Amino acid sequence: VQLQASGGGLVQAGGSLRLSCAVSGLTFSRHAMGWFRQAPGKERDFVAAVNIGGGSTYYADSVTGRFTISRENAKNMVYLQMNSLKPEDTAVYYCGAAPVPFGRDSWTPKRENEYRYWGQGTQVTVSS
Repeated sequence: VQLQASGGGLVQAGGSLRLSCAVSGLTFSRHAMGWFRQAPGKERDFVAAVNIGGGSTYYADSVTGRFTISRENAKNMVYLQMNSLKPEDTAVYYCGAAPVPFGRDSWTPKRENEYRYWGQGTQVTVSS
């Protein structure tokens, strides 16, 4: 199983970035997907999650209205569009995959221990 995150970089406050996560080695359509982030010296925090079909999403309060998570099941891809970036968004961003039991198709996992697979992370730095 591989999750390859990309798209990070250095951006000024107020700018935008789009993160991508390419997934292979698992049944993508049976995994909810999420993004977490970890700032220096802090724990890894939930950012956003999307259910297996892409119709249900959930966001941390700190990013609601600014970030959008989406997925393309035909391409085994998940994205995080980040707008109106702030210096406090600076972190390493990780994508994760959570296997979904049958009957829980709308599930948007929010806890780190609900995810089984992780990507390597991509650095996002927002300058003030």
